[in-house]
Amino acid sequence: MRKLIFITVMLCFTGVFCARAQRYDRGFDLKSNSFVEKGTWMVGGSVAYSTHNNDNYRFLVIENINSTGYRFSVSPLFCYMIRDNMGIGMRFAYGRNLLKVDSASVSIDEIDINVKDYYSHSHDFTAMAVYRNYIPLGNSRRFAMFSEMQLSYGLGQAKLIDNHGTNLIGSFEESYTVSLGLNPGMMAFINDHLAVEVNVGMLGLKYSHVDQTHNQVDKGNRDLTSINFKVNILSIGFGLSYYL
Repeated sequence: MRKLIFITVMLCFTGVFCARAQRYDRGFDLKSNSFVEKGTWMVGGSVAYSTHNNDNYRFLVIENINSTGYRFSVSPLFCYMIRDNMGIGMRFAYGRNLLKVDSASVSIDEIDINVKDYYSHSHDFTAMAVYRNYIPLGNSRRFAMFSEMQLSYGLGQAKLIDNHGTNLIGSFEESYTVSLGLNPGMMAFINDHLAVEVNVGMLGLKYSHVDQTHNQVDKGNRDLTSINFKVNILSIGFGLSYYL
């Protein structure tokens, strides 16, 4: 047993010394392939719009859903390449949401919950400092991977109205959010200047604070801190960018 432990320790030390003496090369040669040259400006962005309309729809334990709503967002991006395959810039985002629920009910055992005449309207604006790093695929001048680091600050407002009873109940919210995120992705040039890209949220640190005023009298607040390190399929984004 002692001999086996001694041999194992010696092999570990031998592997460490060999790793120090030998250069580890994965085959990437970024210096010889300038995918995006220094001094290039990149202008891009994405636009998304979705709408829904439920007519007596049922989802799991939620029944008789009658609702309408939409989500609109636009996100322009400006970036300057300070080095080959490396750029810094700014991204701005604006989003608007509307949800109107005419009726919905939840029935679990003997518990019945009914929602009627509920209205929610919100919008938010976000400014982001962006750092981008491009990794060309081999010697290709058309395809590349990239990673985008984002440091953002956002402001938002929301209005919530409940009119199902005899009295109108309403709440107004103001919020701000600070976050740090990493979005890897892939891109492909359609021609010499225009490119299409897709990215997905992967790493995120987020803090948000919400101040609420209920019926213009009662006040409350909420703080939320979250850390995320996983691929978020729901945050996949598509966009176009122009290099000049």
